[in-house]
Amino acid sequence: MGLEKLHPFDAGKWGKVINFLKEEKLLSDSMLVEAREASDEDLLVVHTRRYLNELKFLFDRVEGIARATIIDLDAHQGNGHERDFMDDKRVYIMDVYNRHIYPGDRFAKQAIRRKVELDWGAEDEEYLSKVHRNVERALQEQPPDVVVYNAGTDILEGDRLGGLSISPGGIVKRDELVFRVVRGQQIPILMVTSGGYQKRTARIIADSILNLHNLGLIGPEMPSVSAQNSDTPLLPLLVP
Repeated sequence: MGLEKLHPFDAGKWGKVINFLKEEKLLSDSMLVEAREASDEDLLVVHTRRYLNELKFLFDRVEGIARATIIDLDAHQGNGHERDFMDDKRVYIMDVYNRHIYPGDRFAKQAIRRKVELDWGAEDEEYLSKVHRNVERALQEQPPDVVVYNAGTDILEGDRLGGLSISPGGIVKRDELVFRVVRGQQIPILMVTSGGYQKRTARIIADSILNLHNLGLIGPEMPSVSAQNSDTPLLPLLVP
């Protein structure tokens, strides 16, 4: 309806990512799963009538999942999931964000177990060092059965809403660091691509996925497992 022209977020970003990955021969149409509208039964998997089970379906429906870690590297504080899991000790939340921007939710901050607050214009060296160090410590403090990684690209230099100054290469390296640490401990990881308010973020996301694949951090099982080149089977590679 033209609304995408009135907001800096690129509503077509994920379609562009898919097309880039098709051009690079990493994906084909036969590998993609088309989302269907959720039925009431589907919704009750993740919600109860009182906000449909408060989004705690993971522990009830997936065997072997007793503890989860959320690594939130979007530029904004993740106050939604923080409020959802405020009193749930099974969920460990690490959040790295620009402390000067929306939402500044003081109540939700109580749910963050590892909080890293950044200032305006933080650049690659500082950012990557803090991400690497804190991801390692987060997994040590509460080893999870699964990691949900919020890989926002609104940290990119020039993003007016994110207010940080991370280069395209820095974003690719950030994702690599997270996957190396998590996969090196043979923990399943689910990456969601989240925010990013510039047209060029789609290409950066595609480049990052290609880099992870080329390094053996996602994709088919490889001969060995290490923090340098992890190969334990992931959750499904990409479900748009």
